[in-house]
Amino acid sequence: MNVGVLFSGGADSALAALLLEPNADVRLVSCSFGVTDDTDHANEAATALGLPVDRVALDADVLEDAVETAVDDGFPRNAIQSIHEHALDRVAATGEYPFVADGTRRDDRTPTVPRAVAQRVEDRHGVGHLAPLAGIGHAAVDALREELLEVETGPSEDLPTGDYEGELRAAIADEYGEERVGELFPEHVQSRVTGRREF
Repeated sequence: MNVGVLFSGGADSALAALLLEPNADVRLVSCSFGVTDDTDHANEAATALGLPVDRVALDADVLEDAVETAVDDGFPRNAIQSIHEHALDRVAATGEYPFVADGTRRDDRTPTVPRAVAQRVEDRHGVGHLAPLAGIGHAAVDALREELLEVETGPSEDLPTGDYEGELRAAIADEYGEERVGELFPEHVQSRVTGRREF
């Protein structure tokens, strides 16, 4: 079973890949608008995991719409959700992966993959969608991370990863200034995978 796992370099997408790995040929997929060097950080994390990584380009107009959504809403949640849904669709559309997975968790607020979105992607592209963490609660995900991964954490604005937030922040800063970015994005901690734990 060949699976393309949307990969940011963070702990959740890495954990999803490792949970699938015993029963699938896993390829990590870094999605980018090409605005920043964020894919380099995802590639470094993939190398640390010892898994192959592909890159899929996202559409610039989706980023432009996401910038306006975040600014209009006054928060980035809906913008990040729209980018994730676009990335899932773009990866499925490549035809390279019969199954497409992501690291969305049961307790996530953003991004998520609602049932209707998963079914639309599956029907449109003839793929299967997998979300290995979708039925796992926060405490169990943390325990699995601790068991399987070496992870670095830090404030999202300081820790370089390959997720959508970095490019969205950069695009907003370019158009509206760094101060606006600080107003829109709440402080939170991100993770970046630096390796697997050895047993």
